[in-house]
Amino acid sequence: MITRKIKKIVIPYDGSIYSKHAFDMALNLAQKYNSKLILLTCIEKINGSWYGKEFSHLYQKDVKNYREKILKETSKLELISKKKKISTTTKIFVTDSIVEQILSFTKSTKADMIVMGSHGRSGIDKLILGSIANGVVQRSKIPVLVVR
Repeated sequence: MITRKIKKIVIPYDGSIYSKHAFDMALNLAQKYNSKLILLTCIEKINGSWYGKEFSHLYQKDVKNYREKILKETSKLELISKKKKISTTTKIFVTDSIVEQILSFTKSTKADMIVMGSHGRSGIDKLILGSIANGVVQRSKIPVLVVR
C-alpha cells in the first residue's frame, strides 16, 4: 500500500456553510497528518458588464466589504486552528477564473490536497455538485475531498 504524506491542505473558502464544513474536515485531517492549512478565497472579477463602467466604484466597494468579511471569518478559523496547534494562513485573490486560481495556487504552493465545499455561496441544492467544485475535481492533479 502506498501512503501519501499530506503536508499542505488548501481549503477554498467563501463563507458558505459548505466551506465551513470543509474547514472542519480539513482541520481533522491536519490533526491526523500534522498538515498545514491554507484558507483560499477567490473573488471573481467583474469586467464592467454587470456593474458597468459608471458603477465600477460599487464593485470595488463590494470587493472591499467581502474581503473584510472573509478576513474576519478566517481569523476566527485561524484561532481555532492555533488552539489545536495547526498552522493556518489565509490568502485572498481577485481573479478572472476561480477554478483556474484554485488550481494555479495549489500547484504553486505544492499543496497535497484540496478540501472544499460541494457548493458555494450561490450553490443550488438541486445540482449534484457546484460548478466551481466540479471544475476543480475534473482538472486537479492532486486529491480533492468534496464536503457537503
